[in-house]
Amino acid sequence: MKTYHLAQVNIAKRLAPMDDPIMQDFVNNVDNMNAIADAAEGFVWRLQDEDKDEATHVFQDDSFIINMSVWENLESLFNYTYKSGHIEVFKRKKEWFSKMKMMHMAFWYVPEDYMPSFQDAKDRLDYLNTHGDTPYAFSFKSNYTIQDSLNYKKL
Repeated sequence: MKTYHLAQVNIAKRLAPMDDPIMQDFVNNVDNMNAIADAAEGFVWRLQDEDKDEATHVFQDDSFIINMSVWENLESLFNYTYKSGHIEVFKRKKEWFSKMKMMHMAFWYVPEDYMPSFQDAKDRLDYLNTHGDTPYAFSFKSNYTIQDSLNYKKL
């Protein structure tokens, strides 16, 4: 049987350029947040900073910060997001990012060896914003299984 992992994308709209003093504390915490993710139980892969240039082209907004990662399951991602040192920085997001009117985080299942692309991420976010939580693209509010995802017929 094929193994699947959980992919996630999270976008945020910066209040200022990355070299602006407003963003300094965020920039100073990025390496720490990445190290916490890399060491987290269930972590598989994350987008590296040097790979993010393509995101501007796909998302057509250079003020977005894009985070993509792959986890063994939803519980592992939840524990990293809300039960690790990541939460201290997460609580401060209003200092660095504007409130988004659209859904800014989406999850979906991918085959074990698949690394999601920026286009995959944009497609899932767009689908989530159009159709709400479905097994194709969902949020922490839903607990869709891999089987739900495999059986789902896109609208």
